[in-house]
Amino acid sequence: MFRGAKVFSVPLTLILATALPAAAREDTSPPAHGWVGSWQAPAVVGEATGDVVSGDSLRQVVHISVGGSRVRIRLSNEFGTTPLVLGRVTVAVRASGVDAVPGTVRQVAFRERSVAPGEDVESEPVRLALAPDSDLLVSAHLPRVPGLQTVHPLAQQLAYVARAGDRAADVSGAAYTGTSQLRFYVTGVDVLDPPARGAVVTFGDSITDGYGSTQGTNHRWPDYLSDRLQKLPPTRQLGVLNAGISGNRLLLDGGGFGVRALARLDEDIFSRTDVRTLVLMEGINDIQQDPHQTDPAAITAGYREIVRQAHAHGIKVVGATLTPFKGWRVYDGTLEATRLAVNDYIRTSGLFDAVIDFDRAVRDPADPLRIRPAYDMGDHLHPNDAGYAAMAAVVDLNAL
Repeated sequence: MFRGAKVFSVPLTLILATALPAAAREDTSPPAHGWVGSWQAPAVVGEATGDVVSGDSLRQVVHISVGGSRVRIRLSNEFGTTPLVLGRVTVAVRASGVDAVPGTVRQVAFRERSVAPGEDVESEPVRLALAPDSDLLVSAHLPRVPGLQTVHPLAQQLAYVARAGDRAADVSGAAYTGTSQLRFYVTGVDVLDPPARGAVVTFGDSITDGYGSTQGTNHRWPDYLSDRLQKLPPTRQLGVLNAGISGNRLLLDGGGFGVRALARLDEDIFSRTDVRTLVLMEGINDIQQDPHQTDPAAITAGYREIVRQAHAHGIKVVGATLTPFKGWRVYDGTLEATRLAVNDYIRTSGLFDAVIDFDRAVRDPADPLRIRPAYDMGDHLHPNDAGYAAMAAVVDLNAL
C-alpha cells in the first residue's frame, strides 16, 4: 500500500437523484467489473503558499479517462507537517468554467476529517455516473490547512479558490474568484464498473507531466493516449493514470522534483487501482540535470529494478526511448552519447515487454539529435501539443 495510507471500503450511503443530464445519468445495472483507476496526480512537495489558506474552499478540475457508475477520491497530506482538516467535500460533473452541472453535486464522506501528516485518505464511494473523457469537479472546504501543503506543481489546469467559507456544495462557481497554478491534495480518482479492464500508468518526468502543453486543454501525451484507447472496444479499453513529475529523476531525489523514481513505485504505481501496464519514460533528467549521470549502465540498472518489481506485481512494463534535447541549455556530446546508449539498450536489450520509440516519433529528420521544429515547444527539450500528439500516436495499443 501507499505510505501511511488509510484505505476504507465502506457501505454506500449517498443516493443519486433520479433525473440527471446524460453526462451524469445513473446506471442502475449491477456493478460488473470492479474499481479501476481513472486519474492520478502524484504528490510531490510541500508548498508554503498563500494561494489556499485555512477557511477557504477549493475547487479543482479533474479530467478523468474512463467513466463509471460510482467514484471515489484520494486525498494526500504526504508532505504536510500538521493535520489537514477537511470540512465539506463534494464531487460534481463539470459544466464549464467553475460551474457544476445542476443536480450532480454529491457530498463525499470520509471516516476521518483530519488527515495526519504523511498520510493519505480514500473516500467512501459516491454514486455518480461519469462519462469517459469528462471533467469532475472536486470541491473542499478546508477549515485548517498545513503550513506546508501537499501539491502537484505542474497542474496544467487552474484551481479555483473561494474566500467566503464553505462553498463546496455550490453549483455556481461565482464565489471562486481566486486561482492557483498548483494542484492541491487530490492525488487519485477511481471509478466503479467502467468498460475498461484495468489501467495503464504512464511513469515519467516533465514530458509525461505535460510541460509545454497548452494549459486547460488536456494535451499531455497520456491524454492523447487515453483518447485513442477510448475508441477501442470496451474489453480493450484502459484507464490512464499519469504519474509524471516534472524534473523527476530515476536515481536521485530532486527536492521540488519529487523523490527518485525508484523510491516512488509503491506510492505511484503499485498502490493504484487495477494497474495492468506501466509505460516507463525516465532518465533524461539523470543525464541533463546536475549532477549529470553519464554512465548508461547506472540508468539501465535502474530500469532493470523497476521491471523486476513491476513483474513481481503482475504488471507489464513498456519501455519508452528518451526524446532528443540538442539545443537545450546544458546539451553537450557526452550527455548525448549517454542518451543514445540508453536508447539503444531500451530498443535492443529485451528487458521490456514492449518498446515505444518516442525518440523516433519526434526527432527532426534533418537533424535526428533535435526535436522536429513543429513539435518543439521552444526550449528544445519539451514537445508542444503537436509533439505530444505524435508521441501518443506511435503507441502500439496492443502492447498495453
